[in-house]
Amino acid sequence: MKILAIESSCDETSCAVVENGRICHSNIVSSQIDIHTRFGGVVPEVASRNHVMAIDNVVNLALNTAGVTLKDIDAIAVTYGAGLIGSLLVGVSYAKGLSYVTNKPLIAVNHIYGHIASNYLTYAELTPPFICLLVSGGHTAIIKVTDYNHHEIIGNTLDDAVGECFDKVARVLGLGYPGGPKVDNCAKAGRANIVFTKPDNLGYNFSFSGKKTAVINYIHNLQQRGQNLPVNDICASFEKCVVDELTEKTIKACKNYKINKIVVAGGVSANRQLRAQLTNAAAQNGITCYVPDMQYCTDNAAMIGSAAYYQYIAGIGIADLTLAPNPSLSL
Repeated sequence: MKILAIESSCDETSCAVVENGRICHSNIVSSQIDIHTRFGGVVPEVASRNHVMAIDNVVNLALNTAGVTLKDIDAIAVTYGAGLIGSLLVGVSYAKGLSYVTNKPLIAVNHIYGHIASNYLTYAELTPPFICLLVSGGHTAIIKVTDYNHHEIIGNTLDDAVGECFDKVARVLGLGYPGGPKVDNCAKAGRANIVFTKPDNLGYNFSFSGKKTAVINYIHNLQQRGQNLPVNDICASFEKCVVDELTEKTIKACKNYKINKIVVAGGVSANRQLRAQLTNAAAQNGITCYVPDMQYCTDNAAMIGSAAYYQYIAGIGIADLTLAPNPSLSL
């Protein structure tokens, strides 16, 4: 079964052709990072206008790269939430149009389910159940995945998402946007010799707002005294603080729920320190850790096509032309 999938939830316009949820024939991503860098973050109106300009070319390129036409496609899938309303509207409208003119089924996919499914494209042998650590700019959660379409949140962020905190720390340090890769790069040359906060007692939940504030206050205090900022050390210390907590709570969840597989999903899954530390900690505890290929870490349509396949064969998420974007869609 070949699915044409469309993703436009934030600032990437993407289209992919995915077969049986596991084989990616094409995955075209048109990124707007260069456009939004000058603003220090994503501007929703600018993002939606650029989706309009890019989506037709992206879809055509995905079909051509896969060597198929719309006649070879069995279903159309699209992200309908969560995300920016204007951005989602572009993808949903385009997908509904394709579904109408081709008379193909329309599958509405939760963006978060897509991130989880990105690992199915990387690991042919991966099957539920597993514990998923979801880390992105908008979400941070520990999720128990019992099968392809059933997810239970067992831990969540109480305030900021981890990706959001990376962006904010990078902005205060003057590193620019996007913050995650820039902080990670600086951390490579730094020493984790600064303690910003103490461990919390939140169980499986997270609170990153206090960590972010502690880092920002530390930076401001040094600036007010006219002292030089040890940027690399600040980045290394902040990153270690965050990664230690993510690793500890994810391993704890696996032990308590007696599940020996960890799946990492979301944009922050590209973080060098997180990938290495969680993989090592998992191995020490007899747990297998799965991290997606770099091309599937950030927003892309291939992951949506994978999630859509498992929804379709289960009869879940089949939509009609009344489908509307849901920017605040949750698990």
